[in-house]
Amino acid sequence: MAPKTASNRSSKKLGHTSAGKNAGKDAADKASDAAGEVVNSKGFELAARAGYVAAGILHFLIGLIALGLASGRSGSADQSGAIGQLAGSPGGTFLLWFCFIGCIALALFQLSEVFLGAKGGSDKDKLKFRLKSGGQAVVYAALGVTFGKYALGGSSSSSGSTKSLTASLMSNPAGTALLLAVGVGILAIGGYFIYSGGTRRFLQKLSGLPAGGTGSAVVALGTAGYVAKGIALGVLGILVIVATVTNDPGKSTGLDGALKALRDQPFGPWLLGAVALGLMAYGVFMVVRSKYQRL
Repeated sequence: MAPKTASNRSSKKLGHTSAGKNAGKDAADKASDAAGEVVNSKGFELAARAGYVAAGILHFLIGLIALGLASGRSGSADQSGAIGQLAGSPGGTFLLWFCFIGCIALALFQLSEVFLGAKGGSDKDKLKFRLKSGGQAVVYAALGVTFGKYALGGSSSSSGSTKSLTASLMSNPAGTALLLAVGVGILAIGGYFIYSGGTRRFLQKLSGLPAGGTGSAVVALGTAGYVAKGIALGVLGILVIVATVTNDPGKSTGLDGALKALRDQPFGPWLLGAVALGLMAYGVFMVVRSKYQRL
């Protein structure tokens, strides 16, 4: 029998390494295929579409509260105020759990898009798609957690949390720089919403939209909604920047503070009323979007 040489041992080692790599690749491919099957299943798609309904309900309620602020009533026109109002309505607990499931499912879908959805296009386009999907996954996951917290009987204060976080970040230079970046980012996102509404760019995300009056109504709702949300985000971004520059955490009070700041401007109640109606329109649009959104 021929003795084992270093070359023989090296060949066997390479063979084992290659087999290990192939096994790992096969396992990864199987996991990817399994994840793809789950994401593409009808049940998961329906749950993810419910996430858009949840976002629609939230925006409609925020707009409704903001409309009350414009007419002189009190309230908290932000996420916590809207969800709190939903919790106190008839059937509120059921709606909270419905919104929780929908938001978590949509967050998981967006997360799957980070790994499975970037196909074709340049590396830059793929990176942009992944970053956008990842950001939306974080947003819907956070929203889902908030719905779940209220469904379990808890509560929160969006403006209070914003103030506390802002004050904490302002305590060091790195945090201040981060706050400025966040403020500029929110302002840019607001501008993008206004641009998307004005150019009807949001229609690229929809498919199967009916022609005629129904389709025109959906377009009108989306246009008004995107512009109104863009204005609200723009004001919010400005408040974050101003709070950071003046080192005053009290000026960073989230969406509720942004809408109230808009109300306090010349002709503010009228401006806030218009934005409130736009946010309500955006809420209705998001419910409609749940049916026509490309998934």
